[in-house]
Amino acid sequence: MNLIFLGPPGAGKGTQAKITSEKYGIPQISTGDIFRKAVADQTELGKQAKAIMEKGELVPDNLTIELVKERLAKDDVKAGFILDGFPRTIEQAKALDNFAEIDAAINFEIDKEEIVRRLTGRRICSNCGAIYHITDFPPKVPGICDKCGGKLYQRDDDKPEAIEKRLAVYTKQTEPLITFYSSAGKLRNINSSINPETSEKQLIDIINSIKA
Repeated sequence: MNLIFLGPPGAGKGTQAKITSEKYGIPQISTGDIFRKAVADQTELGKQAKAIMEKGELVPDNLTIELVKERLAKDDVKAGFILDGFPRTIEQAKALDNFAEIDAAINFEIDKEEIVRRLTGRRICSNCGAIYHITDFPPKVPGICDKCGGKLYQRDDDKPEAIEKRLAVYTKQTEPLITFYSSAGKLRNINSSINPETSEKQLIDIINSIKA
């Protein structure tokens, strides 16, 4: 079962990808996480990616495609995978068709106001990576991780000015994928503006229809 999760930043793709990965035993492949690790490790690709991501822009297609193609050659994807954050452009989608067969592209639909609320309120532990939200899922002690006591921080790309840029980039480059996969008969829509539990139920229904 090979899935693509589509949707703007803050739509809940990452959360649902993690749940689906654990439930069905297939890996979640997030290009965002891979790039952030490269940035932390200060690799050559990481340095290039850092400068681009700090502007709220996307890493170039050729670098991203190379990374994903290499990842999909690993043994752990034989039973399937979830692509979270790839493809982001029509060019990437066409390249993906050359080395992977996709069963469904699941589109997480959400209002812009809810995106801004979710992202600006997100906080991440600098030590263990645990994720909080200042209103939806606050830590017991403000600014401190419940799990390890690490300090919480706000990612640069979760600040209002960066969010506007990220949404503009998404609208221009990624939204055409909705038409691309709809034309291929592989698009499935989920309303992710409500809550994670509702999104999960819709997602399970879609996956069951694919596996049927």
